Order: sequence, then structure tokens, then C-alpha cells
Amino acid sequence: MKLTGIETRIVEMPLVTPFRTSFGTETVRQVLVVRAVTEDAEGWGECGASESPLYSSEYTGGAADVLEDFFIPEIRTAQRQLGDDFDAHRIAPVLAGFKGHRLAKSSLETAVLDAQLRAQGVSFAAALGAVRDSVPCGVSLGITDTIDQLLDTVAASLEAGYLRIKLKIEPGWDVEPVRAVRERFGDIDLQVDANAAYRRSDFRLLARLDAFDLTLFEQPLPSDDLLGHAALARVISTPICLDESITSSRAAAAAIELGACSIVNIKPGRVGGYLEARRIHDLCAAHDVPVWCGGMLETGIGRAANVALAALPGFTLPGDTSASERYFATDLTEPFRLENGRISVPKGPGLGVTPLPEVLERFTVHREWNSMSG
Repeated sequence: MKLTGIETRIVEMPLVTPFRTSFGTETVRQVLVVRAVTEDAEGWGECGASESPLYSSEYTGGAADVLEDFFIPEIRTAQRQLGDDFDAHRIAPVLAGFKGHRLAKSSLETAVLDAQLRAQGVSFAAALGAVRDSVPCGVSLGITDTIDQLLDTVAASLEAGYLRIKLKIEPGWDVEPVRAVRERFGDIDLQVDANAAYRRSDFRLLARLDAFDLTLFEQPLPSDDLLGHAALARVISTPICLDESITSSRAAAAAIELGACSIVNIKPGRVGGYLEARRIHDLCAAHDVPVWCGGMLETGIGRAANVALAALPGFTLPGDTSASERYFATDLTEPFRLENGRISVPKGPGLGVTPLPEVLERFTVHREWNSMSG
């Protein structure tokens, strides 16, 4: 495969409703989109970073800079050296010398892999090893101003057909909102996500959530506190799921060995790409640890890839692969729609979707073309 150029774009997508977590509130989703152009096809990738470095150390503008100033020049050099041996599986090893920036690395690898698979006529799902043609969907609900607003949002989500409800929580917004949802809606599939908002001193409070028969408790403590999560797992009966702590298959192996989690949320961008995400899936399957696919307010580009990943056999829990209308009035691609609580896996070559040109142009605020012959 021969790359001829890589384009980076920043697009700003208005959200249908503000999305609030312990990190802050987003009203506009600023997205870095990568287009990889080869002699035979072009592919697309999406960076999961936000406008500010709150979820992780990465942010959209910084991801664009590191791609344009470091990663793409390194890929240009590698392609010259490798010739016909260059393909998407080379991206991670070539970029391994650069510390961190997994979200940016993932967007580049995804774009190149998409182009490669389109040229081969192979779908993303088939290449990853998918076994389903649709996936069950849950929804992630942000923090609201009042419990009544939260109950209305949950009711609307269940009415729309979502099979699992995830509530964002933080200190001061935890036990009572969860209690209200459980009492109002009964035996629904309910889980909570703290985005690392609690500390070891909160164990007694967190144990109160056991009363609500939650499917899981996602990332209660800071990402670097695996020992704390292992200690919490010995105190509470609710299964602990790790998100921000899982940055690679090595990190997943350590968490499982320590007993820090019994469920893993796989976000491909957070671990550096879909190839590493598949390795984590395989590792967890070998240890009988269920996995599910987390979301980062993706447009249709990232959603297509996530849905393909979520169709692998180890993904036994509904993921955050919501319909396009959950976040965007107009998506970058043809919208993904919920049908009987599920979303269909794209069947076409590569991701099976492409951005709508007029929509992409409308929301683009930055564009950079990087020739591979430069």
C-alpha cells in the first residue's frame, strides 16, 4: 500500500443537548478527523479527544499538532523505508517512540486501516473478527440540574429503545439520583460511571450503591490507582469496570491480575487504536472478563468503527454505541439509527460509511494537507 497524503481536519459539531460529566459540560463537540489517501482508496479516522485536556492529557488542537508535526512526518519516512511492506499494522510500531498521544495515534491508524480495507474490499467488522450483524445499545446520560430532569431523560431513553442506562455520577450527585432512577423504573439494566471522581476515603459512601443492584460501577477512582480499585472491589459487591485505567493490553492484564476490575470498557482511541483494542478483547476473553465498547461522543466515522468492534464475541454487554440523533441533529455520515435496541453493523468495505461532503465542509474550522512526497 502506498499513501499519497494525509489530511487533518477539525470540525465543530453542535450537540443536541449539553453533555455534563465530572470533567465539565460540552455543548459543541470539537472533533479531529483524519483522511488517509492511497493510490487505490481513501480512509477515515476520528480522534476522541475533546477541546480541553480534561478526560485525558490530549485535546483536539494538540492532537492535530502532534499529527502534523511529528506522526505524519514519521509515517512518511517509514513508508520510504518499508516500501511495499508498509500497511496499517506498521503504524503503532513506527510511532512507538513517541510517548502517549494514543487518541491521535488511533485516528491515524484507523484512517490508514480503513483505506487499506476499502482497497481490499473487506469490511472493518470482518477484519476485526465480528460475529454479529447488529449490536445491543446502551445510552450514557450526563449529570442534570435536578433529579426530575434526570428521570425525564431516562424515560425518554427507555422509550427510544435503549437496552441499558448509564448514569454519570460525582460527589454530591450519586446515591439519591441512582435511588430515584431505580425506584421509578424498576428492574432495568442500570450502571454508573464516575470518571475517576472519587477517592479511597469515599469507600463507605460508594458501598451504599450496592443497594441498587447495578450492573457495574465504572472507574470510581483515579486512573493510576489500580491498588485502590482492588481494595474497593473487596469492600463492595457491585462489579467494578475500568475505563481510563485501561490504556493498553498490558494495563488490562495488570488490572485483571490485581483484581482491580471484573469488567473492562474498551475505548479504542484510549488504547491507541482498534488493533490494540482487539488484543485487549482477546486477553479479557481468555480470562473470562466481559467487555463492552465505550463511547466518546463520536460522529458517524467513529461510531461505525465502534459498532464493528462491538460485534466481536467477547462484547457481551451493551455499549455506548448510541444512535446519531442522541448527540447530533446532523451527523457527519448517514445517521446510525436504533432499531429494537440495536444498531446494525456496516457491511461495506472498510468502515462502510463516508462523511457527507457538504456536512463536512459546513462544520470544518481547520484543514491541513500533508503530502507523502514532501
